Amino acid sequence: MEFTSILFYVFSLFFVGSSLVMITSRNTAKAALWLILTFFSAASLWLLLEAEFLAITLILIYVGAVMVLFMFVIKMLDTEASTLRAQFTRYLPLGIFVSLVVIVQMALVLNAGPFDLETVGLPEQHGPSYSNITAIAQQLYTVYVYPFELAAVLLLIAIIAAITLVHRTQVNSKKQNISEQINVQAKDRMRFASINKDSTKENK
Repeated sequence: MEFTSILFYVFSLFFVGSSLVMITSRNTAKAALWLILTFFSAASLWLLLEAEFLAITLILIYVGAVMVLFMFVIKMLDTEASTLRAQFTRYLPLGIFVSLVVIVQMALVLNAGPFDLETVGLPEQHGPSYSNITAIAQQLYTVYVYPFELAAVLLLIAIIAAITLVHRTQVNSKKQNISEQINVQAKDRMRFASINKDSTKENK
């Protein structure tokens, strides 16, 4: 057995094991940590397939940004164990049904014609000078440059729409008045207050 095959089985074992522990864990913080290990295992498998860009993206974006946000949200939310258990029992039949549907769809895709594992085979081995990031960039910014720019514009529109919908109904939200900021004078910026005892007695 080759060394790459041994690494594949080791990373796959960590991937499957951490996924199962993450699902069955009752502590949300521990589940998030097991999910991080799952991401690292998946990134290691992608490195074996010479998909360096996907592996780096998974670690930097999901582990470095999304999971940090998840940890903050988990620690900030005060959820009771009884409430979580009740919701879990309530949505368990639906979760089992959706899981079975996904498993069946994956089995059909992997056993269908051009997607068959025997038809696709192993990826082509490249030399040490090959760069997966360079190959993706050449395709992304030449052949698919217009869909890439269109996706960026759609994401920008979605961000602007989300911000607009959130602040549309907030009457008490603070807004910036540019004209007042420009026309402000020095005397309006500072106010002197007397702390003498006489002034304090007069105010009483």
